[in-house]
Amino acid sequence: MQSDSGQAFPVYIAVIAGLLFLAFAYFLVGQAASTRNGAQTAADAAALAAAQDARDQLRAGWTEVILDPVQWDEFLRGEAYREGPACRQAAEFAARNEAALDSCGPLATGERGFSVTVTTTGKESSHAKATAEAVVEPRCTFDPPEPTEDPSGPSPDPSESTDPTEPDDEEPVVGLDCGDGPWVIDPDNPRLPAAVDLFRVRLSD
Repeated sequence: MQSDSGQAFPVYIAVIAGLLFLAFAYFLVGQAASTRNGAQTAADAAALAAAQDARDQLRAGWTEVILDPVQWDEFLRGEAYREGPACRQAAEFAARNEAALDSCGPLATGERGFSVTVTTTGKESSHAKATAEAVVEPRCTFDPPEPTEDPSGPSPDPSESTDPTEPDDEEPVVGLDCGDGPWVIDPDNPRLPAAVDLFRVRLSD
């Protein structure tokens, strides 16, 4: 019995050592996966933050020229925003998720949006990189109304007096459709689409 017990003891030690090794290996794999997941979460948040900031810039710029439909196109098409402020938002959201922003720039696909790369900054011994892309998709179309006056017609009589203190009556602007029906922009009581009505922000497929 003592001989059998003595032979079994090394086997027992080997089994325990093997189990400990497997547990350690699983721990390292799990830690690496967690780090990668954290990096991807930070990258996704940073890309979305940049795209949402661009979307807000577009709406703000559009409202500044709301009574001049000639200037609407570049805003409604998602072209008139600054990358600098949007990328600063990306850096802020990356930091909130324990990551540093490595790069931030436009999409290579030609779509409106941002591609970002981040590196985790947590206490783990190894850090992970991740990349994410977010797209800003216009939701609205705009068909400018046809001019009501014949540009070849006679010019106004300069001898007619006008009162400069009398405000001109602005006509409502029509032709804007954001997928849920037309919008009428009334200069006297404007009801404007929100940023989320004008643009969809999503992670790239």
